[in-house]
Amino acid sequence: MSQDDDEKYPASAVSSWSGYVYQGKIALYHSLMLIHGGDLDFELQLDSSDDFAIYKDGKIHTAHQVKAKISSYRSGYIKALEQSTLIEFDKVKGTNRFFHVSVALDDTDDHEGKSGEKVKFYNYDKKPYCGLGEIEGITKKTIRNIFAAQKITYSDDLIEFNYCLLSEKISTKAIEIHRLNQEDRVAANQAAYEGRISGKEIMNDILTKNPHQDRDYFAVELKARLHSHLEERLDQALPTMTDATYERARRLFDHIRSTQAREMKTLCQMMKPSERFQGVQTNDIRRYTKLIQAISVEPIFNHLPHYLDSENRFYIPTALDIDESKECEADMIREMKNNSDLLRLLFEYNHLIASKSESSFTFNTKFTHSDDLDDKNVVEKIESNITKSLCISIVTKDDAEGQLNDKTTY
Repeated sequence: MSQDDDEKYPASAVSSWSGYVYQGKIALYHSLMLIHGGDLDFELQLDSSDDFAIYKDGKIHTAHQVKAKISSYRSGYIKALEQSTLIEFDKVKGTNRFFHVSVALDDTDDHEGKSGEKVKFYNYDKKPYCGLGEIEGITKKTIRNIFAAQKITYSDDLIEFNYCLLSEKISTKAIEIHRLNQEDRVAANQAAYEGRISGKEIMNDILTKNPHQDRDYFAVELKARLHSHLEERLDQALPTMTDATYERARRLFDHIRSTQAREMKTLCQMMKPSERFQGVQTNDIRRYTKLIQAISVEPIFNHLPHYLDSENRFYIPTALDIDESKECEADMIREMKNNSDLLRLLFEYNHLIASKSESSFTFNTKFTHSDDLDDKNVVEKIESNITKSLCISIVTKDDAEGQLNDKTTY
């Protein structure tokens, strides 16, 4: 790829991408590396003096600029490098300044700005870049090293839980500041300064949080996994995506990021309504996101991503991959009998768009009300097929598009 070709990435997309995703991951990794090195007396500040900064005793200690996949050539970063050397806000003469990139560059020597200040390219185990697909792995490795240093017995599940938990902490703070930044720069600066995250707070989370004591663990985990999948897709497909496809993928990504972890349980459940919500697998996430991008109708990103037909009926995209309609029906009814949360949701959202199904079909669940699950007599009627009521509609993508695009008939 030539330098000219390399710099044809859509500028607005890359800018948004690097500013909104990558910096939080790098900020978490750098904070954990400080902790692993024995330093707890610091505060992490996001999105004010720079993309992120480390403060000690109320003064800036290091300032960090983060850029993701802009170019493989140093020339693509000259403006940002010069910006990093400015003496402004808390950045005074002598402030340690670091520049983070996600791709290997042709030149990573220090940059000396017009101010006389220097900015260094950040090294990840002697490598001056870290790819979007690498940062999660090295961050988990650092958490593992912290556990080992503290002589704490750990498992892969505990490492995964802590990574998800800490990522959620960082992203929640970043979203809050980013939102204020769009509305009121003064408020954003205040939020950044007052919303610092201390090294001791991060360490406390690592040492005290346990997935077996946190009932929202699986929701937090799914949120992180959705992030990861969408990040990879955007990263890999960005140069070839149409504007419309990119915008839809980003809107879904932003919706997931802004959804509170405690609210993710509903999405987890409806993504795969034939199973317990924590049973969602990587393939389910892939099918779900591909379906939303493939449907020609724009989704409504409010609570659950959904669609409305001409009679304002909800259609919910799912990861359902159906080979046999009777098996799907049996799985869903069995799950509804044992899962009151799912039953109540299906009374509101009973038109489900399958990720894969040869044809559309409906089936009767025998439930007459969402409280039926708590009524022993009704359950007995359900099992004896006496009562009929709630119908579930499983719809193919093509049939769903027909219903949603038809403004005159159902």
